[in-house]
Amino acid sequence: MVVNHSGLIPSVTVAFNVKPGAALGDAVAKVEATARDIVPASVSRTFQGTAQVFQSSIKGMGVLLFVAIFVIYIVLGVLYESFFHPITILSALPSAAIGALLTLLIFKVDLSIYAFVGIIMLVGLVKKNGIMMVDFAVEAQRTEGKTPRDAIYDACLIRFRPIMMTTLTAIAAGVPIALAYGAGGESRQPLGLTVVGGMIFSQTLTLYVTPVFYLYMERLRQRISRSKVPA
Repeated sequence: MVVNHSGLIPSVTVAFNVKPGAALGDAVAKVEATARDIVPASVSRTFQGTAQVFQSSIKGMGVLLFVAIFVIYIVLGVLYESFFHPITILSALPSAAIGALLTLLIFKVDLSIYAFVGIIMLVGLVKKNGIMMVDFAVEAQRTEGKTPRDAIYDACLIRFRPIMMTTLTAIAAGVPIALAYGAGGESRQPLGLTVVGGMIFSQTLTLYVTPVFYLYMERLRQRISRSKVPA
């Protein structure tokens, strides 16, 4: 009696629900795998509703994360007038991402949109530790004539307390969200877990990794500067 159409093409809608505790991403992947097996190649298929919004959001999050890191690199490059110091500051981001993903894996929480937002927040929270050390070391080299090794060593000692204070403050702010307190806390829990896990894991490595990157970047910068000087 009735033939439904999407635009000018005859269509049929197949609806599905997700079990409590199951991830929408897993359900979408399962539906896609099943459709590839049973739906002929001549029949096109698309998601609608919540599943479509989920897919578009996940695709946009990856681009947003890349753009955020690129913009931060450009701003830091302008601030320090160098291509090398921003790399030193951003060297803590991989450890933060690994810590966030490991935390989600340990607590068996899916990488949802809230978790992706937490990872983007980590970009801003983690880089401040590198800024504190690199800014002090660069200033010590320019004004006091210290070697890169002495400058970054003094930066680690002097900036250790403010780095720990700001890190512990950020972790303490994320703990209530990670524990899913309050109405609707379960949906925001991935955000808190990524922030807390990423900060703890990154902080453990930043005080060791950032100085090493700083020394390597300084050696590379000095080597390039000497190569540009005419003989």
